[in-house]
Amino acid sequence: MMNHPPKRFAIAIVFCVASGGALAKTETCHPASKKQIAALFDRWNDSLKTGDPQKVVANYALRSILLATVSNKPRVSVEDKLDYFKHFLESKPVGTIDFRDIMIECNTAIDAGTYTFKFGDGSTVKARYTFTYVWDGHKWLITSHHSSKMPEGD
Repeated sequence: MMNHPPKRFAIAIVFCVASGGALAKTETCHPASKKQIAALFDRWNDSLKTGDPQKVVANYALRSILLATVSNKPRVSVEDKLDYFKHFLESKPVGTIDFRDIMIECNTAIDAGTYTFKFGDGSTVKARYTFTYVWDGHKWLITSHHSSKMPEGD
């Protein structure tokens, strides 16, 4: 014969599980508009124009990933990102957005679409991109950046 807990004990367990959310930390959401999130690309693009990899990498959260258009290596550390941008910036890239879709949640945002990069030698590359951002309490930082050349060309 099995020993079953008294019914009032079972009810207490259900109540504790059901009300567990009441103990969760509440998060204050930093307000953001689509225009403000769109400006984050401009901030990043302007940092490219400086030619300084440090200024570009300053846009990324400490814990972030860069999956770059012209590199097979995922760039996770600050050093990896600096190495990538040191070489990428040598070609004097300037990006322009061709299409975008922005989604905003509580302290996070996604800007995804297509962009074109023009380089100092006049060449261009069309690519797809996704930037994800987090509000760190002071500013918006990139947590992931994926960019891949358009598979069908121009």
